[in-house]
Amino acid sequence: MRRAITIFILSLGLISLFSACSKKPVNLTEQGLKQRARKIHQKIVTVDTHCDTAMMLLRGNWNPAERHDPNLSGSNKIDLPRMKEGGLDAEFFAAFVGQGPRTEQGYAQAKKRAEELIQAVRNMVETNKEIIGLAYTPEDAYRLKKQGKLIAFLGIENGYAIGKDLSLIKYFYDLGVRYITLCHTADNDICDSSTEQADPEDKGLSEFGKQVVLECNRLGMIVDISHASDKSFYDVLAVSKAPIIASHSCVRAVCDNPRNLTDDMIKALAKKGGVIQICFLSSYVKTPKPNPERDKAMAEFRAKYGNWRNLQDEAQRQKIMEELQEINRKFPADLATVKDLVDHIDHVVKLVGVDYVGIGTDFDGGGGVLGCNDVSEMINVTVELLRRGYSEKDIEKIWGKNFFRVFRQVTEISQKLKQS
Repeated sequence: MRRAITIFILSLGLISLFSACSKKPVNLTEQGLKQRARKIHQKIVTVDTHCDTAMMLLRGNWNPAERHDPNLSGSNKIDLPRMKEGGLDAEFFAAFVGQGPRTEQGYAQAKKRAEELIQAVRNMVETNKEIIGLAYTPEDAYRLKKQGKLIAFLGIENGYAIGKDLSLIKYFYDLGVRYITLCHTADNDICDSSTEQADPEDKGLSEFGKQVVLECNRLGMIVDISHASDKSFYDVLAVSKAPIIASHSCVRAVCDNPRNLTDDMIKALAKKGGVIQICFLSSYVKTPKPNPERDKAMAEFRAKYGNWRNLQDEAQRQKIMEELQEINRKFPADLATVKDLVDHIDHVVKLVGVDYVGIGTDFDGGGGVLGCNDVSEMINVTVELLRRGYSEKDIEKIWGKNFFRVFRQVTEISQKLKQS
């Protein structure tokens, strides 16, 4: 009798688990799916946790309030009109700082670059205050959405911007920055990068890096481990008193790239309460097919310019980007699709549940897939989620509610640490 009861209870548990993971079949036409997706976007706050569009603001001749044709050569991925078209409410504009020399002069230049980018975003918001507002909290985002406005958040990509000065974390927090991506494509004083070429040894988080993480916890600054090495990731998780994020990363089990997170990393991230924001950079989404002509052109490009993304000279960067776009025109990349992208979301949901995944496009930093190659096409991600049977509640979580949960937890833990 006891054995029968045990089997019955286990059966109920399995039924309950299956029900929680199952999705309702969708019988809508393509047009019906788009209409439903737009209705959902009208009700929820949608968040993209990473773009590099702030660099465009330094051009001087680029107006974010104008619609730029995404099909034209040299066009960027985000502007305010196209945010509205795509149904994206909130964007984290990252102040990207390329990794330079770890010297006093290098640190000073990195700080200045971050300041310029932050001020450029703040100026953009002030100039277009009838259209967009600057947010510091999730509550600000919901308030601005009710006012019919778009939302700008600030982040810093690469902790190199703080050099070796812990006080700069508070300085940038007071300027409105709400997350710091600890490193970029190379090692820095905080931690090792997943893509460092010069020194393959993974030393993880430094002693200074541990202080950085704890100071972020104390201030309420979100710690972002996108770009960090595997050891750095686990070291940060062990040190941090608050959940952390990967603002723009994908799943290594789906696409084997060192920038992506393994299943064990995703499980550890979720256990800590964090979230992985799926990146739209195609080579992180899907391993491209062999293309010898493109590979040769890209190898020559890299030999000519090296790690050009770390350049601080905006005019030089723009010239190099135009050359890269010409290579892409001559030898088109084998781009991933929206379906490939949502495969990453599916994998995370099956692995740890729907509460630990979100969206971080990396638009204007390399992000873009077929079907969602700029912000005006963001609605297509929701269409694909609906097609696969995701509920409105789950879509709301993926599009920002999960990230805002982490945001609030980081803030709450900061308040407790300040009181202790």
